[in-house]
Amino acid sequence: MPAITSFADFAQRADYSLLDSLRPDPEATADGQDHRPRQVFSGHYVPVTPTPLPAAQYVAHSRSLFQELGLSEALAHNEQFRRLFSGDISVAREPMRPYGWSTGYALSIYGTEYIQQCPFGTGNGYGDGRAISVFEGLFHGQRWELQLKGGGPTPYCRGADGRAVLRSSVREFLAQELMHALGVPTSRSLTLFASRAETVRRPWYSPNSQSFDPDILVDNPVAISTRVAPSFLRVGQLELFARRVRREAHPGAREELRMIVAHLIERNYRLEIDPSLAFSEQVLELARLFRGRLTHLVAHWIRVGYCQGNFNSDNCAAGGFTLDYGPFGFCELFDPRFQPWTGGGEHFSFFNQPAAAEANYQMFWTALRPLLTDHPEALARLDQIREGFAEAMQNALEAMWASKLGLSSYDAALVNELLGLLLASRADFTIFFRRLSTIPDDLAPLQESFYQPSTAELDARWHGWLQRWRTARTAPSAAMQRVNPAITWREWLVAPAYQRAAEGDLSLIQELQEVFRHPYETPPAELAARYDRLKPREFFNAGGVSHYSCSS
Repeated sequence: MPAITSFADFAQRADYSLLDSLRPDPEATADGQDHRPRQVFSGHYVPVTPTPLPAAQYVAHSRSLFQELGLSEALAHNEQFRRLFSGDISVAREPMRPYGWSTGYALSIYGTEYIQQCPFGTGNGYGDGRAISVFEGLFHGQRWELQLKGGGPTPYCRGADGRAVLRSSVREFLAQELMHALGVPTSRSLTLFASRAETVRRPWYSPNSQSFDPDILVDNPVAISTRVAPSFLRVGQLELFARRVRREAHPGAREELRMIVAHLIERNYRLEIDPSLAFSEQVLELARLFRGRLTHLVAHWIRVGYCQGNFNSDNCAAGGFTLDYGPFGFCELFDPRFQPWTGGGEHFSFFNQPAAAEANYQMFWTALRPLLTDHPEALARLDQIREGFAEAMQNALEAMWASKLGLSSYDAALVNELLGLLLASRADFTIFFRRLSTIPDDLAPLQESFYQPSTAELDARWHGWLQRWRTARTAPSAAMQRVNPAITWREWLVAPAYQRAAEGDLSLIQELQEVFRHPYETPPAELAARYDRLKPREFFNAGGVSHYSCSS
C-alpha cells in the first residue's frame, strides 16, 4: 500500500472496534467533557477528550513504527497530526471520533484485591487517570490502538493533574522502542511532544543525591507520549468486571464481563482461536494462550535484564506484552533482588517476576471462572490450565537459560553455579553474557564485566565452570549473540538525555534512538566507549539513577 502522506489519509484508517462493540458508561457526557474524578459504576469505557499541551513542541517520533504503520516521515511534523498527538482532538475528521476514551480497572497485588487506592473506597474510581486513547484503526490489515500518556485528567484521575512529565515520557518512549528491538513483546512508541509553557511539580532527587526517597520538589515540563498496541486491555480490567459479577453490582454485570472477554479474544487472540468454537471453548483457549504468552514474556524480561518494578495486575496487559513503563529498570550489576523502584519492594524484584506473573495469572483465571459456571467440565479444564502455570513458567525459564548459554538443553547445575559466580564477582549482567557469546578461551574477556578484582580462588572456580560450559555448549557464537545483546539500558546514560531535552537539546535522545535500534549489533568503537561499559562508581546508590520513585 502507498505511504500515508496526509492527515486525511490517516483519518481514513479509523476503525473503532472497542467503541462499537463495548458499552459506554451510561452516566458519561456525550461530548467527552468528563475530567473530574467520579465513580463509574458500569460500562466498559468513558468517552473523554484529552487536554491539549500549550505551545506543544516536537521531541521525537519512532521511524521504525512509522514505517511499520505505513506513515510518511513528513506526518511527524504535519500540523494536524502534531495537534492530535499533543492532545488537541478537535482536529479529528470523519470517520474519526471527536473524543477519546479511558477505561476503569481493578487493582490486585500478588493476588490480594485492593480498593484503598480508589478515592471513594469502592473500586469504582480506579482506572486510566491520564491515559486517553484517541484512535483505533487498521494499518496494513493489523489493528492498532493509539493512546496518549499524559493527556490530561479523566474521571479516574483521583484528583491528580492527568499530566506526565518530560523525564518519564522520554524514558517510556525510548524503553518501548529498545524492548521492541530486543525482541521482547511490548507496547510501542509513536510520538513524543512536550511543553515548557506548562509545568507540574513532582518530588524528585537533588543533584548528587544519595537519598533513597526524593528529597526535593521539581517543576517539570509536561509531555504527551503516544503509545501504540493491538489493545490496552489489562488483567485488571477483567478483574473489575468479575468483581462486579461476584457482588451482583448491577443486572448487566455478567454480560459486561462476557463482552470484554469476547473483545479481548477478538483484539488479541483471534488469529489463534477459531471463532466457530463454542464460547466456553474459546475461553479455555484464551486461558491457555495467555499463559503461554505471559510465561514467555517474563522469560524474555530476565533474558535481557529487565525488571518491571511494579507488576500489579493493572500493569499486566491481557495480550501478553510489556505495558506501563513507569518504575522499570535494567539490571546492570547482577543481583536477583534488583529493584529500581523505591516503592516496589523485593516481591517485585528481578528474579521474583515469575512469581508476580503467576499471581497476575491467578487473577486472570479468577476473572474467567464466572463465565464457565454453567459448564462444569470446562471449569475443571480451566482449573487444570491454572494449575499448570508453574510448570509452564519453569519450562520457559529453562529454555531461556539454555539459549543464553548456547546449550541444547537446560543444565540446572551449570546455570546455578554460574549465577553464584556472577554474584561473587559482582558481574555486569549484559556485558558478561555478551563477552561469553564470543566463546572465550580464557577468563580475560569475562573479567571485563566484573565490578571488583578477582581472587585466585574465584579464578579457579571460574576456570572450572568455563571448562564445563565449553564442553556442554553446542550453539555457535553468532546464535548466542542473537539472544545476548551488546547494548542495554543504562539509566546513567539515559538521564542526561531527558535533562538536556528539558533545555531544548534533543541530540542525546536522537543518539539513543539510533543506538537502541540495533542492540544485538556490536557498536562502532566510538559508541562502544560510551555505551558498552561498566557503571561508574559515582552512580551507585545515586538517587534518580540507581533507584527512583514513580513520580512521573
